[in-house]
Amino acid sequence: MKKNVLIILLCALTFASYAQARSLSTSSSRAERFYSQGLREFDQNNMQEAIALFRRALNEDSNFIEAWLMLGETFELSDMPDSAIWAYRRFAELDPSIHPFALSRLGSLEFSQGFYEEAEQSFLRYLATPIRSDDVRARAEANLQRVRTAIMFRNNPVPFEPINLGDSINSEMDEYFPVLTVDGRMMIFTRRTTIEVERTYSVDRRTGRPLRDASHPNAVTVTRQVEHRREDFYFSIFCDSTQTWANAVRMPHPITTDDNEGAPSISPDGRYLFFAGCNRRYGMGSCDIYVSRRIGDTWGRPFNLGAPINTRFWESQPSIAPDGRTLFFASNRPGGMGGTDIWMTVLQDDGMWSEPENLGYPINTSGNESAPFIHYDNQTLYFVSDGHPGLGGKDIFVSRRNPDGTWGTPVNLGYPINTHRDESSFFVNSSGNMAFISSDRPGGKGGTDIYVFELHRDVRPLAVSYLRGNLFDARTHLPLDARLEIINLRTGQVVARAEADEVSGDFLVPLPSDGSYALNISREGYLFHSEHFEFGDIANQIQPITIDVPLAQIQQGESIVLRNIFFATAEYALRPESMQELERLVRFMNENPGVRIEISGHTDNVGSISFNQRLSENRAKSVYDFLISRGIRSDRLQFAGYGMSRPVAPNDTEEGRAQNRRTEIQIL
Repeated sequence: MKKNVLIILLCALTFASYAQARSLSTSSSRAERFYSQGLREFDQNNMQEAIALFRRALNEDSNFIEAWLMLGETFELSDMPDSAIWAYRRFAELDPSIHPFALSRLGSLEFSQGFYEEAEQSFLRYLATPIRSDDVRARAEANLQRVRTAIMFRNNPVPFEPINLGDSINSEMDEYFPVLTVDGRMMIFTRRTTIEVERTYSVDRRTGRPLRDASHPNAVTVTRQVEHRREDFYFSIFCDSTQTWANAVRMPHPITTDDNEGAPSISPDGRYLFFAGCNRRYGMGSCDIYVSRRIGDTWGRPFNLGAPINTRFWESQPSIAPDGRTLFFASNRPGGMGGTDIWMTVLQDDGMWSEPENLGYPINTSGNESAPFIHYDNQTLYFVSDGHPGLGGKDIFVSRRNPDGTWGTPVNLGYPINTHRDESSFFVNSSGNMAFISSDRPGGKGGTDIYVFELHRDVRPLAVSYLRGNLFDARTHLPLDARLEIINLRTGQVVARAEADEVSGDFLVPLPSDGSYALNISREGYLFHSEHFEFGDIANQIQPITIDVPLAQIQQGESIVLRNIFFATAEYALRPESMQELERLVRFMNENPGVRIEISGHTDNVGSISFNQRLSENRAKSVYDFLISRGIRSDRLQFAGYGMSRPVAPNDTEEGRAQNRRTEIQIL
């Protein structure tokens, strides 16, 4: 925005100086006098006075070309685009040859207000004039192409039927930046509120004017009620029985304070809230990024993430990835590509955040990129930009992560999701089919409201469901907290992390809807727990899964099934997908050096007894050999095969036979 203002000011100085240096087009002395007075007010930045004087000049001579030019420029600098367009168009009707660049300014204003065909004609007229600089011509041609791109978007609208979320969410105030937990049951959003607060200050007893020095002899102290505008967080719970949102409630202290809180990002499990806090007493810059952790139903005191994330510049609009360790945010810090850029940082094993990395091309441009939102699929990034081709102002774009970790070319979400106005506050639910957006469109509850709509398929992320469960001690049945990871068995990438609540033992973790995944649950002093999930390549949301997980303490006789150890049918060579589980077993043995285990292999009843006995022994030995190769001493290990002799389920169904084909470890 500052860059655009600077360009306008430079143009204004050029227009004004040019108009003063040449003979004027009017023969009216009164028009010329008003015009000269208007230029003096313009030079003093008294824009309203200048507008009045330029108007008086035009009342004397309606064909006064220079007065129309300067009136348009003054309207533009006064942030009155419609009036500026009117004045520039009148100038262009008379004789734009005295300053052809005004046609370019007219085209830019028409583009910003959604008058695309008119903007196209203005740029074409400008390009038809003599342009001395190749750079200026190139910029004009680029602007013409942007206009034609906007026309293409507008002439090919995408499905968009926004529904206002109603009185339970929206009010006469502004509501924006909605975020949801992965199960879609809790929404947090920002509301701009106006409250009455007491302000105490010193005034002059004679004049009533405020005084900076309270020790002034005429100073008296007064206390008055004044209106104070601030941003607060509100939350709402979705009611399954009524399929509606409950009345939103302001989030309690210490999350909501007398300061401004905005742009929330909640971890998929709903236990960590990242947000921007601005103009705070102990902040590092104008806005910093904070985080708060929820235990049970209580939110902890927000913690400033500090360096290297926060600087003396502006850091805001965080978005935490489902892996729980990657944080995207917007900043105008040095080292970027434009005004504001999108940056990324990763939480290291030592608990420190890495030096933020600029996402670079093709995400960031010489313009402004902001409001990143990384979807639960950890592959689809939505963001706002005025630097990529769009419909004018800030548009919403989507980029998908490539297999090599780079980002694909951003795609505009299309018209009428995007318009010539600034768009922001975009969020997509876990299934990828419904999106939430903020808008001040007519018919709302007041100001900016939150709307929901079905997102068209071309810009949807991968469908993601969730795994909900409860964790407890296998013997005492008391709730436990623990770390949970969802791992892509093909790539080895941790795609989601979560924590079980230490008060209730409940957990919630995203579950991608395609591929082969492992769930690992670990807690000090306990055997780890694993689950396996296999999904086809589907476009629709999978059904959520609910499980109860008893964790066994590390004691003699306790055993667990290694659910992510895989062999080919009737073979005993370990498949590559087994590596994550095997490495987890190695870590367990290294973390518990006093533990000895038996590795046992088991089969179903398909095949002869002797064949299954040999197969189970060989499979157990394959795991044994791997542990030996990773430095686990042989005196801590033994292996055995039990063939089909120890079934855990009936062998008369494929599901039962799959449960019987297993590898276990038992504490010796």
